[in-house]
Amino acid sequence: MDNTIELEILGLSSNSAQSGSFTLILGESEGKRKLPIVIGMFEAQAIAIEIEKIIPNRPMTHDLFKSFASNFQFSVDHILISDMREGVFYAKIMCHSSFKKVEIDARPSDAIAIAVRFDAPIFCASSVMAEAAIEFTEEDEKREQESASGTGKGTREKTKSQEASLKDFSLDKLNQMLEKAISNEDYEKAARLRDEINRRN
Repeated sequence: MDNTIELEILGLSSNSAQSGSFTLILGESEGKRKLPIVIGMFEAQAIAIEIEKIIPNRPMTHDLFKSFASNFQFSVDHILISDMREGVFYAKIMCHSSFKKVEIDARPSDAIAIAVRFDAPIFCASSVMAEAAIEFTEEDEKREQESASGTGKGTREKTKSQEASLKDFSLDKLNQMLEKAISNEDYEKAARLRDEINRRN
């Protein structure tokens, strides 16, 4: 599409500046710029559990949207982060049925949570990228990779501690803990448990 740039989800991190919020990092599919967007905890959770392929006990709002759209034979083509005004991002969900095409206004966090459920691409207007994106140098990339891989001492020790404690449990116990974590909607713990179960299978 003209004047748009395709993005991919690079990660989610808790936002120390704003309690209860997260920063969603989007990166150019072909380029080094990254677009950070601050989103709420619920939307961050909705994006994370779909990426991790964790099935919640109850459908979340974005799952409901997908069921609704599927039953009425609508499909999501792509989402577009279309504008940025006074630091606030705006997005559109581009849908179609056999009869018509529709643009639905949405917050970027909701639009992206829906996009991952439909496996739909994410685009951003070039003007928004020019205004809000951050271009990473090779040094920044290296530092981010070290952070993401847990090479920081605190992160590494915490991850090792969590993995060691999970290894002490039997497979049956891990499956019980996974069910409980999903029931409690603790999806971060559920993801760790699922990874440990997958390692043993």
